[in-house]
Amino acid sequence: MITELNETENINLPLFPISSAAKILDISVHTLRMYEKEGLIIPFKKESSHRLYSKADIDRLICIRKAINESKISIAGIKSIYSLIPCWEITKCTKNDREICEAFNSHTKPCWTFEHSNNPCGEKDCRLCDVYSLYSECGKIKELITNCVK
Repeated sequence: MITELNETENINLPLFPISSAAKILDISVHTLRMYEKEGLIIPFKKESSHRLYSKADIDRLICIRKAINESKISIAGIKSIYSLIPCWEITKCTKNDREICEAFNSHTKPCWTFEHSNNPCGEKDCRLCDVYSLYSECGKIKELITNCVK
């Protein structure tokens, strides 16, 4: 029996190998690996360690590329913007959780790049976390940060 996937499942299916993703984005495989190393993207990794990218990953990378090329935002700047996503509010962390959370206490890189050994996120897959997956679009990040400031 074939079942239809909803739009969210379709957009998050890891379909594109790294070479195809690079071709779609008109960048090098090395650049994609660098974005991963810098914590801007979390590709799906098969047991063989081959990376796969979803449509949502491609959309996130398009946003990153626009920020770099059109807005002239550096990778460090993008990481700082991602660090402003209030993950503690999204994941409903307690005050005690926040006190020991590196992501809460830092403003240099996104929460999904930290080791989460002593907090509620320790057992979570960051790729599947709402903080990472729901805020992959440039407009959604701006909207979230704007709403938190109000």
